[in-house]
Amino acid sequence: MQRLEALVREARALTAPEVEVQRQMQICNACRYCEGFCGVFPAMTRRLEFGKADVHFLANLCHNCGACLHACQYAPPHEFAVNVPRAMANLRVQTYADYAWPAPLGVLYQRNGLTLSMALAAGLSLFLALAAGLHLPTAGMASTGNFYQIFPHNLLVAVFVPVFAFVVLALALGVRNFWNDITPATSGAPVNAAAAADASAKVLTLKYLDGGHGEGCNNADDAWTLARRRAHHLTFYGFLLCFAATGVATIYHYVFGWLAPYDLPSLPKVLGVAGGVSLLVGTCGLGWLNLRRHPEHGDPAQKTMDLGFIGLLFVTSASGIALWLGRASTTMPWLLVAHLGTVMALFLTLPYGKFAHGVFRTAALLRHAVEKRQPGNLALGDD
Repeated sequence: MQRLEALVREARALTAPEVEVQRQMQICNACRYCEGFCGVFPAMTRRLEFGKADVHFLANLCHNCGACLHACQYAPPHEFAVNVPRAMANLRVQTYADYAWPAPLGVLYQRNGLTLSMALAAGLSLFLALAAGLHLPTAGMASTGNFYQIFPHNLLVAVFVPVFAFVVLALALGVRNFWNDITPATSGAPVNAAAAADASAKVLTLKYLDGGHGEGCNNADDAWTLARRRAHHLTFYGFLLCFAATGVATIYHYVFGWLAPYDLPSLPKVLGVAGGVSLLVGTCGLGWLNLRRHPEHGDPAQKTMDLGFIGLLFVTSASGIALWLGRASTTMPWLLVAHLGTVMALFLTLPYGKFAHGVFRTAALLRHAVEKRQPGNLALGDD
C-alpha cells in the first residue's frame, strides 16, 4: 500500500517531458525491436516501471543517434507517435536545468543560443580591448609575438582561474545531485573497476553513435553514416588536446620556469596546433550535420543551444590558430583580445549549455555499466 501511494505521489509530480518518456518506454518495452541499438534499450528491459529517476537516467543514456526512430513501426504518423530521440532530448535539457548549480541559472539552458553566445564573445572581447586602455602595442612590440606585453601573465591567471574554478564547481555539484538521484534506481551498487573501464571505453569511443551495428547512425535520411561519430571524435579530442596544451604550458611556466610564448616544436605548441585544427574540422562537421539533421530527430527548440556551443568552439579554435599565425604582425593585439574574449565566453557558458550533456552522459554510462553487472541483469541484454 505504501509503495502504491508513493507511486501515485510521484506520478503527480512528473513533468510533461517525464510523462512522455515514461509513455514511450512502456510501448518500447512491449516491442523490444530496438534492444540491440544502444544502451537505452537493454537498460529499459530491466525495468517494469519508469519512475522519475529512471526516465532521467535513460534520457541521459540516449545519444540521439536516430537509429530507433528510423526502425520504429510506431513512429509518427502512427497514432502511438513514438519518437524516442525527441522525447529523450526534451527531458535531457530539463535534467540539466533541474540539476543546475546555482539553481536559478538553470534558466540559461533555454536562452543559450547562437546569437547570445556570439554576442557574449564579442562583448567580452571589447571589454578586454578597453581593459587594455586602448594602448595596444606598436608594430615593433607586436613583432615579438609576446602577448604578455598586453596582458601580464598574472593578470590572465587572476581572470581565468576563478572562472575555471566556478565551471568545475558548478558542473561537479550538478552531476553529483544527478548521480545521487539515479543511483538507487540503477541497483545502488558501488562502482567497481570493471564498470569504470567499460564506461570509460564507451565514452572515449562514442560507442553508441555506431547505430548498434558499427555502420553509424542516421542523420538526414535512412542511410547509415559514421559522420557524426567522426565529427564528435575530432571535436572531443581536439578540445582535450587544447586543454592538455594549457596544462603542459602551466607546468613549463611554474615548474621549469620556461616562459611563453612557445613555438614549434615545443610540446605545448604541438598539442595546441593539433588540438586547434582537430577542433576546427570537428566543429565544421558538427555544424553542417546539425543544420542537415532530420527534422524528427531531437528537439528543434534546442538547435540554437547546440549551434551556440558549436559556434563558440569553432571561433575559439579559429581565433587561436589565427593568433598563432599572426603573432608577429600588427594585428596580434586584436587577435589576442578576440581569442581571449571567446575563450572566456566559452568557459562562462560551459555549465549551462551543450557541454553539460557530456558530463551527465558519462555519469549515466557509468551507472549503466554498474547496473548491467548485477546478478541476473546480463541475461536481459548486454552491449
